[in-house]
Amino acid sequence: MYTVYVLLVLCIWLGYMSKTDSWYLLKTNFQIIITMVFGAFIAGSSPEGSSAIAYPIFTILLDISTDDARNFAFAIQSIGMTAASIFILSKKIKVDWNYIKIVTPSGALGLIVGMYLVAPNIEASTAKLSFVSLWFAFGLIMIRENLTKVRNTNDVLLIRKSNDLILLLVAGFIGGVVSSIFGTGINMLTFCILVVFFNINEKVATPSSIIIMTIETIIGFTWHAFIFSDISDKSYTMWLSAIPFVIFFAPLGTYLMYKMRNLIYNYFLYIIFIIQYFGAIIVLRPSNSKLLLSFGIILVSLLLFWLLLKPSESTKRSEV
Repeated sequence: MYTVYVLLVLCIWLGYMSKTDSWYLLKTNFQIIITMVFGAFIAGSSPEGSSAIAYPIFTILLDISTDDARNFAFAIQSIGMTAASIFILSKKIKVDWNYIKIVTPSGALGLIVGMYLVAPNIEASTAKLSFVSLWFAFGLIMIRENLTKVRNTNDVLLIRKSNDLILLLVAGFIGGVVSSIFGTGINMLTFCILVVFFNINEKVATPSSIIIMTIETIIGFTWHAFIFSDISDKSYTMWLSAIPFVIFFAPLGTYLMYKMRNLIYNYFLYIIFIIQYFGAIIVLRPSNSKLLLSFGIILVSLLLFWLLLKPSESTKRSEV
């Protein structure tokens, strides 16, 4: 199934590039290609979309507009994360279908609401700083979790009470809104809920979140391409340049994630968030008010994660 998908995408891409004589794009967009080699690998090996790598590099280092970076993220993830999802399904890597079925619809609703009401009203510099601040908080709380001496994990999501279901639906909706701004988000937020609150093994939560983000990113790309019609020529040329690379590097990331030891994989993942944050602070040089906003996002996020941890830790103590 994965091989058929790759051949189909490559044939269409080669045909279009030859017919339009667009090979020069590979040279002019070499920075995009290099970024997406790493971005696709991260997207396939973690609960982040490739936007988690591409968005800060594009908007902070390459001075690409936040709209172009977000729309490109939806476009390229619709290729790369679809490849990773097909690879997951073809290799029968363990996923939690209950989680996927619950979160995907509320996430799609949040994505659509966010595209109309939230994303158009976010200032570019605020969006950049908010992005890295949120993931920095996530990295800190997950490092804290993995330093816990006793951590019992499950491979299956168990909905024990109605509040559990409500939590997943709300997290899906909020994650969808976040995705409408950055091109990724629902996968990260709901991954955190699964791992921190429900104690699901990261190697089950990660491929499950990849499938959810694949569905959300296809919706986002379709909406921006055919309803908003706001994908610029720049975003399209960047997309064309990166297609033949992401269809290989995203599944490669998934394969290595599947083979990697849990602890090594976890720290590899969380260190990325910390590097992103401090790199953004150095490059952006935010004003005092923006720094306060960043610290506020981190503190609020840590508080929310801690509130999630409290019932989870109570369950762990009662099981010991």
